[in-house]
Amino acid sequence: MGSKRILIIEDEAKIARVIKLELEYEGYGVETAADGAKGLEKAKTEGWDLILLDIMLPCLNGIEVLRRLRSEDQTTPIILLTARDTVPDKVTGLDQGANDYITKPFEIEELLARIRACIRTNSAWRTAEEDPPLSIADLKVDEKTRLVTRQGRAIELTPREFDLLVYLLRNKNQVLNREQMITRVWGFDYHGDTNVVDVYVRYLRKKIDYGFDFPLIHTVRGVGYCMREPRNED
Repeated sequence: MGSKRILIIEDEAKIARVIKLELEYEGYGVETAADGAKGLEKAKTEGWDLILLDIMLPCLNGIEVLRRLRSEDQTTPIILLTARDTVPDKVTGLDQGANDYITKPFEIEELLARIRACIRTNSAWRTAEEDPPLSIADLKVDEKTRLVTRQGRAIELTPREFDLLVYLLRNKNQVLNREQMITRVWGFDYHGDTNVVDVYVRYLRKKIDYGFDFPLIHTVRGVGYCMREPRNED
């Protein structure tokens, strides 16, 4: 792996130079842009591990640069640099998708710590993101976005239905009894009737099985339920 790449979008040349030197000393690959328009172009056409973005920029202000970047790139960490320690700036920036902010003047050690934290968090998130979506036959479930599709058709589920589906999928081809499903989906402290499982399985079947070529949720009499592709008619 090469060094992490950081883009500094900052119009004050002296500040940009100091940050660039400090980051290069820490082993980062660093480039700079002196206005919002050039920074936005550079941010969109090259890959970066983190972007330092000043709010007060010529041509295009930092909040607008942030908004446009986030419309296309939801993952690259962005730390805002602002000379104005005001709540509206911070709130607007965070609402538009900034990961963090730091107010000028700042200690370089604090900036370095925030950069390390953002990159570390993003790396962990990317690793989790690389986990493949859960799937069986023509059903696909993306746990991060909570998107469920079958034959490419989006299916709306309640939070409990979604959790139940994920548990069944994670244990596909295994027969699960009601007690197991209660414990994992409703929690250890659930003291209601285990028939709630049958009710929610029925809800799920209406949404992911009815109207499709074959069922995925199968009843195992006297035991519970199993999610699998049909080998033969039950």
